[in-house]
Amino acid sequence: MSSDDYHSELTVQWFYLHGLASSPQSRKAQRLRDRLREQGQVLHRVDLNLGGFSQLTVSRQIRQVSALISPHSRVALIGSSLGGLTAAWVAQESAHVERLLLLAPAFGFPDCWLTPAQLQHWQDSGYRDIYHYGEGRSLPLHDHFVEDARRYLPQGLTHPVPTTILHGIHDEIIPIQASRDYAATRPWVHLIEVDSDHALTHLDRHLWPSLLNP
Repeated sequence: MSSDDYHSELTVQWFYLHGLASSPQSRKAQRLRDRLREQGQVLHRVDLNLGGFSQLTVSRQIRQVSALISPHSRVALIGSSLGGLTAAWVAQESAHVERLLLLAPAFGFPDCWLTPAQLQHWQDSGYRDIYHYGEGRSLPLHDHFVEDARRYLPQGLTHPVPTTILHGIHDEIIPIQASRDYAATRPWVHLIEVDSDHALTHLDRHLWPSLLNP
């Protein structure tokens, strides 16, 4: 058996990367776990809060996810919001990521989320309280998050990994134009616009199997 044949027979590992101030136990993560389980596959839900929420950065998330990828594995990443941005950068740096499903990916974050005055106040004060849905309470996030996130501009994402983006036309956090601009210059990206918000709460459950099929 050649190395190519061996690689083709490896089972694809699915990883889910949650959004900012969320968790692997979110409703979306559980819905995706159930859909993949129906197809006989396992979804590994990564806890991106490890290391403390207050010191979170996109760089830390990229390192954490990259460390989970075996050099002999085939990987598909599902990323929601900030997890989508993280997934795209992990795929940029790893030859083992074969597929991306990005749910309202946070391209242009955090500048698309807060006003310049709010961002300046965050940096001046050192921390900003963020409501953490996984914890059910507000937690402080260090201002290092802002400058670190600004390092990861979509212009640097050039590796042609087959990518599907699902983005709501009523997204109140990440404007859908960010995904439109991203897909417009990358022929390997397929953008699906849906009648929903940032949480993608109004999707028909029958849509998920078509997105998750090999």
